[in-house]
Amino acid sequence: MEIKGDNYTVWIDNHNNTINFTGSLRLGGMEEYAPILNLLNSAANNNPESVILDLQNLNFLNSSGISMLSKFVIEMRKRKAENLKIIGSNLIPWQGKSLKNLQRLMPSLVLELQ
Repeated sequence: MEIKGDNYTVWIDNHNNTINFTGSLRLGGMEEYAPILNLLNSAANNNPESVILDLQNLNFLNSSGISMLSKFVIEMRKRKAENLKIIGSNLIPWQGKSLKNLQRLMPSLVLELQ
């Protein structure tokens, strides 16, 4: 499954259950992020061995997008999931601070900043 906009693409690599984000996500509110949140939840609903969010190529994410990721992480915490991993990049300034905050929401979340 793939969601594509003018400046971004979000897709699932079913071989390793990785949700890849590329480009810049500047959608206007939670309702516009709903399809992406649905994609994340559908990937997690299959109870895979692991769920990986690869954000290394996501150059920008606005506050609504960070809220959407937070909502997903909280949902995974409620499910008592122990298999959530987020991969980010130290080269993209917003990722270090914002992704570490997601780890506060779910201490078992594995965060890799490369």
